[in-house]
Amino acid sequence: MSDTNGNSTGARGRALLALGCAGLATVVAAAAAGRPQETETDPPPAGEFERRVLAVLEELDGERGGNMNVPREDGRLLRVLAQAIGAKRAVEIGTSNGYSAIWIALALKSTGGHLVTHEIDPGRAARARANFERAGVADLITVVLGDAHEKVRELEGPIDLLFIDADKPGYLDYLEQCLPKVRPGGLILAHNMNRPAPDARFVEAITTRAELETLFLHMDAAGMALTLKKE
Repeated sequence: MSDTNGNSTGARGRALLALGCAGLATVVAAAAAGRPQETETDPPPAGEFERRVLAVLEELDGERGGNMNVPREDGRLLRVLAQAIGAKRAVEIGTSNGYSAIWIALALKSTGGHLVTHEIDPGRAARARANFERAGVADLITVVLGDAHEKVRELEGPIDLLFIDADKPGYLDYLEQCLPKVRPGGLILAHNMNRPAPDARFVEAITTRAELETLFLHMDAAGMALTLKKE
C-alpha cells in the first residue's frame, strides 16, 4: 500500500474513532443525567389472562425492594426467552415472592409448559403461592420448599430453561447438578452477574466450557448471564 493510501486509511480510522468516542460520550452523558437513550415499554396486554397477570406483576413491582426480585426488564427477558424456545419444562432456583416465576408462567401458558420453583423460606414460599393464585398461574407452577442444593437432585429432565437466582456461592453447585438435565439447545439464566459480585468460579464455568455459550445482558443493572447448552 502506498504512503498516500496509508495516510488516507489512517485518516479514515481517526475519523471513525472520533465518531465512536463522540457517540460514547453521548451515551455516558445521557446516563449521567439519568436519561436512557432507549426506553423499554410494555406492549398492551394480549387478552384477559395477560391483563390479569400483568396487573399482579405491577403490584409486585412496588414491593421489589424488600423481596429480592429481579428488575422488570429481567422478568420480561425471562418471559420472552421461555416463549421463544417453546419451553415445556422450566426450573427456577430462588422463588422469593414469585415475581420472576410469574413472568416465566406467562410464557408457559402459551407453550403448554410447567415451572418447578425452589424456595428455602416457608414465609416467602407462602407469599409466592398466594401471588400465583392472584395472577391465575398456580396451575402452571409447582413450589418446592426446602434446600435447593438437596432438592434439585430430585429433578427430572429434560429441562428447557433453568433460572438461578438464589445464594450466590451456591451457583456453581446448582449448575453442576442441573446441567446434565438441561437439554441440548436449552437455556440457563443466572441473575446478579454484576451486583452483588458473582462467584468467580461460576463465571469461569459458564465462559470456559466448550459445551456452553454465554452472553451477559443488562450489565448496567444487576446483570444476567444467558447461557446456551450447545447441541
